[in-house]
Amino acid sequence: MKPGRLGVGIIGAGKVGAVLGAALRAAGHAVVGVSAVSQASLDRAELLLPGVPVLEIPDIVDRSELVLLAVPDDALPDLVAGLAKTGAWQTGQLVAHTSGRYGVSVLAPVKAAGGIVLALHPAMTFTGMSLDLTRLVDCTFGITAEAAMLPIAQALVVEMGAEPVVIAEADRVLYHAALAHSANHLVTIVAQAAQILGDIGVESPNQVLGPLLRAALENALAGGESALTGPVARGDAGTVQAHTQALREHALDTGSADIVEAYLALSAATAARAARRGKLSAEAYLGIQAALSEDDGHAADSPEN
Repeated sequence: MKPGRLGVGIIGAGKVGAVLGAALRAAGHAVVGVSAVSQASLDRAELLLPGVPVLEIPDIVDRSELVLLAVPDDALPDLVAGLAKTGAWQTGQLVAHTSGRYGVSVLAPVKAAGGIVLALHPAMTFTGMSLDLTRLVDCTFGITAEAAMLPIAQALVVEMGAEPVVIAEADRVLYHAALAHSANHLVTIVAQAAQILGDIGVESPNQVLGPLLRAALENALAGGESALTGPVARGDAGTVQAHTQALREHALDTGSADIVEAYLALSAATAARAARRGKLSAEAYLGIQAALSEDDGHAADSPEN
């Protein structure tokens, strides 16, 4: 090991834990153990962390200078508190979690035992495959730590090839909500659009959507809301009304009421934001609102409602 290298223990060989463990290993740290229960996590550990022993969680904590907790958000508090009750945490030990929701307050039992606590959340969606390691190069980590410990968190992120951005403890939930709202709901919207195209007989919905969505995402990232196009932004109330009617009929035919509900909610939000920016006149905004609120009286019959 190079000077300053750490013995790292990975608790949770999920898609995030295994990838970050591999990134830390590539930076010269020694991964001394990994926890894995399901067959998928065992396979992932073997693929991304070959030669690393699969150990019980207390054994990992006992032999690690840096413990990386890569477990689901809801499981994190009980795991930390449970290990504290057994006296597992060590003075001077680095303990970092990968949760977006939490800052370092969730690691209070570690700090009480003399540990150094960090929150390192990658703003990235992972597949759990080796290709994720290349994605880290363009990835940002939301980091939270006490001021004196921020350089440690920043150094670990930079070593993995990513960029650290400091998030205040009080802002962690909003930070995570922003990421989930964008990335997770994007997947849902794409799936809904692909379903509609498939339902009307388009053989390759992704081929139709791919160029459009890539261009829209690039334009939105480059130009923000000035990149907004489409019938809502133009104030084409008649088109929006036609969309709404067609989607309500589609919901009756397929039971997919979630699609029209999402369309209505997002169109309303789009219109409100466009109006606040002056892109929609007051008259056009009212027209869009009326088109969205007009009900043909059948949507309530959907099995999804």
